[in-house]
Amino acid sequence: MWLLLSGVVGYVIGDYCLMQGYILIGSRFGQLFMTLSAPTAALTGRLFLGEQMRPLAIIGMVVTLSGIAMSILSKKGDTVSLSLPRKGIFFAAMAGICQGFGLVLSKIGLQHYDAAIAALGVSQQAVPDGALLPMPLFLSVPFAATMIRATMGLLGFFLLLVLFNKDWKAKLGHAVHDRTAIWCVLGATVFGPFVGVSASLLATQYTSTGIAQTLFALTPVLIIAPAAWLFRQKVTVREVIGAVVSVAGVSLFFI
Repeated sequence: MWLLLSGVVGYVIGDYCLMQGYILIGSRFGQLFMTLSAPTAALTGRLFLGEQMRPLAIIGMVVTLSGIAMSILSKKGDTVSLSLPRKGIFFAAMAGICQGFGLVLSKIGLQHYDAAIAALGVSQQAVPDGALLPMPLFLSVPFAATMIRATMGLLGFFLLLVLFNKDWKAKLGHAVHDRTAIWCVLGATVFGPFVGVSASLLATQYTSTGIAQTLFALTPVLIIAPAAWLFRQKVTVREVIGAVVSVAGVSLFFI
């Protein structure tokens, strides 16, 4: 149930907001707002899991928000204004918050699995009988958890598709026949929800959700070069500094 709830928060709500953010402000700025997942994970990890937050966490939050502000605010004369549409900022921010909260919910679910395995007297290193691929439980459980979350994501998005689109069959058929889009989505699915999310759940088993999110928060910096190369986006020095500052702020949460 915790993993299903995590699927609703992380996949259905979070990924919907993320995709809307990508459309409105692009993937580079969309990923910048994902740094909000770290303070969200720290706060919710404190509330739900009792994980400790040090005084530097408040400084880290200020630094992270300052980095985001540095990247999205522009100054014309004496006036400071947003360089991105407000709607895009809202969706991207919600995506970051949902990712952090969803990760904590996932960790709660994984802890229940760990307790159940321990209660059975089975080692985390044990390989289930009859497995086609001999993989110990500590590696296979995060993939199983990802499948549960993704299943909820599939059901949730299908429900949204049917409820908000009268011609959903035609739209779905058009999307399926767009080969370029399908290949791109396939690649994104393999590297994102399959390998990426499973690895993130595996990481949360061996460290706190906050430390894991700090490492995940490197994406806004790592995405700058591909975004400039693939989409010919103009990247300013201020935006690069803002991304680095934002990631540095995330790291302060857990020093």
